[in-house]
Amino acid sequence: MAVYTTITFEEAKNWLSQTFELGHLTHLTGISGGIENTNYFLDVTHENHSCQYVLTIFERLERAQLPFYLNLMAHLSAHDIKVPTPYPNRNGVILQSLANKPAVIVSKLEGSARLDPLPDHCSQVGEMLAKMHIAGKSYPNTQDNLRSLSWWKSATQEVLPFIDAPKKDLLISELKAQEQFFDSLAFSRLPSGACHCDLFRDNVLFKDNEELSGFFDFYFAGTDKWLFDIAVTANDWCIDLETGVFDLTRLQALLQSYEEVRPLTRDEKSSWHMMLRAAALRFWISRLWDFYIPRNAQLLTPHDPNHFETIIRLRIKDDTN
Repeated sequence: MAVYTTITFEEAKNWLSQTFELGHLTHLTGISGGIENTNYFLDVTHENHSCQYVLTIFERLERAQLPFYLNLMAHLSAHDIKVPTPYPNRNGVILQSLANKPAVIVSKLEGSARLDPLPDHCSQVGEMLAKMHIAGKSYPNTQDNLRSLSWWKSATQEVLPFIDAPKKDLLISELKAQEQFFDSLAFSRLPSGACHCDLFRDNVLFKDNEELSGFFDFYFAGTDKWLFDIAVTANDWCIDLETGVFDLTRLQALLQSYEEVRPLTRDEKSSWHMMLRAAALRFWISRLWDFYIPRNAQLLTPHDPNHFETIIRLRIKDDTN
């Protein structure tokens, strides 16, 4: 949600009027907070009504990869999962071009992020995540999680020159452990399907801080193990942010509500601790990569990689106790 590609109000206004039938642009506001794409809020008036949309300009993803994400969002929305709905242009096409880059307009969800979640918020997230996984079973398209093991290995080689010996030892050791896990029989038997793969607190909105109004930012989504999606979510929603230690009440609320919709398999339960480590490793590597190999962008603040180093050390400790 950083701004890499600067669009003027007049450019956005002309593009919107020539391409869509959504109305007239009144305000254009750059969105800060993320690190992958350029995002703007579009305030639009149509027949005396005001609406707000989100414009995303894709900076890293290739045009050929984007239909998976956009059609997944449309599929989930059609199955009553609360996600942004992509809007087609006058010719019924969702994926557009702006500033010579792929772009899309989606609906804006109501509410705000709950950065200090209570057990009830975690419960709602767990329930919706399970419903999303089930709804995604009928989604016909597949695309590997682009930030899975093969990317971890390549990104690790890029960041190793920048980190000290203890970090190198941990990173290399855990990467080797995850390669063995991914090659195991138990891993092969884990159920899979369309996953969000990045369901952090700032990618979920609540109306009036209480009622879940939707999941968004599906541009790390992929076909992956559902357990990985749950582990990513638990590693953010159910911890003390200062220490990385699990809040067991929130964790139980998340998992119990998930399992009320889709019970975990025996293999999923036996793989839980290792998958928590995998989820922590994925985000430690990506934060190291973003921190040491940054890109120029307005409104960009890289995340602290030390946070997930702490979490992965805790998850390894929990798994070996």
